[in-house]
Amino acid sequence: MRQTRLDEFLELEEHNKELEKKIQEEVAKNRAKDKLMFQQAKLASMGEMLGNISHQWRQPLMEMSSIFLPIEAKINMDIPLDNKEILDSIEKLNDITKYMSNTIDDFKNFFAKEKEKISFEILEQINSTVNIISSSLKINDIKLDIIIQKNTIMTGYKNEYSQVLINIINNAKDVLVDRKISNPKIKITITENRDDIITKIEDNAGGIKITPIEKVFDPFFTYEKVNGSGIGLFMSKLIIENNMNGKLLVSNNKNGAIFTIIIPKA
Repeated sequence: MRQTRLDEFLELEEHNKELEKKIQEEVAKNRAKDKLMFQQAKLASMGEMLGNISHQWRQPLMEMSSIFLPIEAKINMDIPLDNKEILDSIEKLNDITKYMSNTIDDFKNFFAKEKEKISFEILEQINSTVNIISSSLKINDIKLDIIIQKNTIMTGYKNEYSQVLINIINNAKDVLVDRKISNPKIKITITENRDDIITKIEDNAGGIKITPIEKVFDPFFTYEKVNGSGIGLFMSKLIIENNMNGKLLVSNNKNGAIFTIIIPKA
């Protein structure tokens, strides 16, 4: 009788070890999948950023060309150049190159790897984020309104916060363009209460027409995006909820979709 119980116990112990091994294998597989997905998100984000750089630099490059052309024409035609004209052109070129340098700094900071949470002014980070995507919005005649109740201090990973904003704004932009919305608008509102800092991104594209609406956060879900990867909003939710201990919510109002980012102050 004792031997039977001992055998049963040993057999159960063996089963437990096998089960534990399988669990560890599945955990390792899931970690590998998450790592791969994160890498895909980073590559997709880099692709979008390169597109934004090209939009951001196209106009200043055209302005530089327009400054050089009349100077070159006068030189070729042996027309004397006025010193004031040259100095004015140099001043304009300095302003343009400074703007382009600032743009590169914004992109460089966006991709900088953050090791620890820091405190940062939310208005400064919003302005830096908007500078990255402003040209893309202007090309599509999308009006961007920013309403900040108070220039509060947020603690967290500021580049990841910007990445989430860019993901949500780019999604709104794509839907506004695809649906050919007249007078397209995106509004960012920053408010706070005793415990949280709340960022709302609203558009007037008509809303998200799926049920349940939270499905937009599913990995590889590409709602109305032909060439989308479907990982932008999924990664955004992971960043806010796992890395910044906050919440990322989605809802509709009468005009369009609302994405709400809630970050604890402490």
